[in-house]
Amino acid sequence: MRDILEQIRDWLSRNQSAALATVIKTWGSSPRPIGSSMAVSQGGLIAGSVSGGCVEGAVIQSALEVIETNFPVRLHYGVQDDDAWEVGLACGGEIEVFVRPFLKDDLSNWDRAYKTKGPFCSATLISSFEKSTSQEYFLFEDELNNFPEIPLLIRQKLISAAGDIFQSGRSTLITIPADDPQEIFINVIQTAPELILVGGVHIAIPLVMLAKTLGFEVTVVDPRRLFSTEDRFPGIRLIPEWPGKAFQKIRLSKSSAVVMLTHDPKIDDPALMIALESPAFYVGALGSTKTHQDRLARLREAGVPGEKLSRIHAPVGLDLGGRSPEEIALSILAEIIQLRNNPA
Repeated sequence: MRDILEQIRDWLSRNQSAALATVIKTWGSSPRPIGSSMAVSQGGLIAGSVSGGCVEGAVIQSALEVIETNFPVRLHYGVQDDDAWEVGLACGGEIEVFVRPFLKDDLSNWDRAYKTKGPFCSATLISSFEKSTSQEYFLFEDELNNFPEIPLLIRQKLISAAGDIFQSGRSTLITIPADDPQEIFINVIQTAPELILVGGVHIAIPLVMLAKTLGFEVTVVDPRRLFSTEDRFPGIRLIPEWPGKAFQKIRLSKSSAVVMLTHDPKIDDPALMIALESPAFYVGALGSTKTHQDRLARLREAGVPGEKLSRIHAPVGLDLGGRSPEEIALSILAEIIQLRNNPA
């Protein structure tokens, strides 16, 4: 979604109106999951996807009409429809897509939401949209912002539903029964994962490149000035300080992964103690099994409890049998992604 917003920002800056299409419901073998989005500009440019190509053409045409009329539409495509084969959904799946105008105020609201750390939800009142009233709000860890006009009963049920959705991490369309039932699409937005590398060693160079390719925000911490240079890590946030000071400048969250790479206990151990007390979803340390046993002994002696030590992934990375720095970097990032997508 962040990349789509940047495209919309560019269009709006050039006085090009835009529409946003979002998958709000699916049945069967749908080509794209709920929450998938695609933006369309007044000039017919696109960003993102709602179907991997199956119904893109039809949705683009509807989006251009939405831009023209400034009125949202709700689209349904499936194999039971006469136009299913035309638009390309012959795979047996069905999708429902909501297309709405996207304005400068919407962009500002999304920008503010993205400044928060960790996942958040956008709540779109589909029922109100169908009355041509733009209502979209943002939820942060079960808290609702700017919902004063919604009756208390609906607010309470929305908060309850949002709590379940935050827990599952799955976007969904809900209906809140009332005298005037509200249909609301809650879209879970995962903020960009963050990778903090302690040690600007040689393995860190390909690891940074791979992480950036996969959308991670990367920080390299190393008090040794020769290792934390712009030449080695162009365009990367560098903190050339000892962990105690460096981590005062880093806000570790549930979206953070921390990896120790230096092999130097004076650097790795303090960083591990900080990371293990944080909500970071992944904490790893480079080194052999023997090196890790020695590391655990030092940390126990320093007072780190066993349940914290069990969080450390070491030897770090999936066992891919690789030996080169690039292969080791791949194994580390593979383990991080595996855990992020399949949390315990």
